[in-house]
Amino acid sequence: MEREPDVVRVLIVDDHPVVREGLRGMLEADPRVNVAGEAASGDEAVVRARELVPDVVLMDLRMPGGDGVSATTRILAEHPRTRVVVLTTYETDRDIVRAVEAGAAGYLLKDTSRTDLLNAITAAVRGETVLSPSVAAKLVTRMRAPAAESLTPRERQVLSLVATGLTNAEIGRRLYISETTVKTHLLRIFGKLGVSDRTAAVTTAMARGLLDG
Repeated sequence: MEREPDVVRVLIVDDHPVVREGLRGMLEADPRVNVAGEAASGDEAVVRARELVPDVVLMDLRMPGGDGVSATTRILAEHPRTRVVVLTTYETDRDIVRAVEAGAAGYLLKDTSRTDLLNAITAAVRGETVLSPSVAAKLVTRMRAPAAESLTPRERQVLSLVATGLTNAEIGRRLYISETTVKTHLLRIFGKLGVSDRTAAVTTAMARGLLDG
C-alpha cells in the first residue's frame, strides 16, 4: 500500500460544465481534497494530466474529443502513479471491461453519494480498487459465466455487417464470398454465442464486448 497524501489533488474530466462545477463544489468542501483542474474531453484530460500530474483523475467515459477509455490509457502510460476513477452514467459490461482493461482503479456511477465518492478517491490513492455495488455485481457475474469462444476476425466482419441490416447475399458480395459461406459463418457464430438467430447474435455479441456498437 502506498502512503496517502495529506491532500489529494484531483483532475475532474467531464464534458458538461454543470457536472464539473457540481463535483468541484462537492469535493472542495472536504479538506482532504484539492481540485487541481478540469478538462472537458479526453484529449484535454491528457494535456491537463501532463501539466498537473494529479493523484486522481475523475474520468467521464463518453465525451466528444476523445473518450475516457483512450484518455485513461494515455494518461497512465505517462503517469503510472496517477489513479483514474471512472465516474459515469453508463454501466454496460462493455464499458466496464474496457475501462478496467485500460487500467482504471475504479468505476463509479454518477448517483454515487458524496461520502462514497470521497472514500473512493482516498481508497484509490492507497492503491485499492473501488467499484459501485452494481458494477461489482456485473463483474462477478461475468467472471462466473462460462467464457464464450472468441469470434474470428472474419466472423466479426460478418456479424458487424449483419448488425447494419445487410442480407446474407449482400454480405457475401461485400466480402467477396459466397452466400453459403456467409451462412456457414453465421452458424458458427450462433454456436459460439449460444443463440439461434441473427438479432440475438448481434445483441449478445455487443453485450459481451465482441462488437462495437
